[in-house]
Amino acid sequence: MKDRPFGTSDIPGWLNRYEPLLLVMFALVSGGILLFIYLTGEVLEGSTKGFDEAILLALRQPGDLSVPIGPAWLTHAVKDITSLGGTTVLALMTTLVTIYLLFDRQRAIAIFVLASVLGGWALSAALKVSVARPRPDIVPHLVEVNDLSFPSGHAMVSAVTYLTLAALISGTRTYRSTRVFTVAAGILLTLMIGASRIYLGVHYPTDVLGGWCAGATWALACWIIARRYISLAPNGEDAAGSDVSPFK
Repeated sequence: MKDRPFGTSDIPGWLNRYEPLLLVMFALVSGGILLFIYLTGEVLEGSTKGFDEAILLALRQPGDLSVPIGPAWLTHAVKDITSLGGTTVLALMTTLVTIYLLFDRQRAIAIFVLASVLGGWALSAALKVSVARPRPDIVPHLVEVNDLSFPSGHAMVSAVTYLTLAALISGTRTYRSTRVFTVAAGILLTLMIGASRIYLGVHYPTDVLGGWCAGATWALACWIIARRYISLAPNGEDAAGSDVSPFK
């Protein structure tokens, strides 16, 4: 039997509509919040210091901590990868996607993308100020940084941006293989960007873990909201109640 869109159930309240995938997403969001709270507590107590410092030291040459392990080209490649999670790249990408969606008369999705990314940025900044963890000083930084450490802004905001865009794109694809590839690409980019921050010595591993956790949780929460409220008519115009949506 064909599922009806949200809001058309005979049972009052959209949460009364049984949808296993949505329930799983709620569970993941709840788990992500609890995991982030636990990790933040461990960081504030200093329980992760030994683990964090051991990883950073393992990525440097024992005789010269200013030199990372691996060939010189790897360091250049990692710097290129980390730039994919920088403010300039993510802001430009978000702006272009938003403008494209507005030209395509998909206003609701344009607002969703913009609000998701800007909200992720704001949340990242607020969390950094709340925790106020200094940057690592056990190894020299290989790129310039000037803000606080936990959670990693690159890891968090890249998770928000790339996972949101991956969900948006995959929802418009017909074949399962392309949907899986799109989501996998978003996850891979997020993981590579976060790992690059550790390699460059500008974040502790737990900073990046916290960023991934917070970013993925925020992206999932936004996705749940999008499934509830955003839908498109076949001609691209916003239309509440339509079954045609990249989030369904």
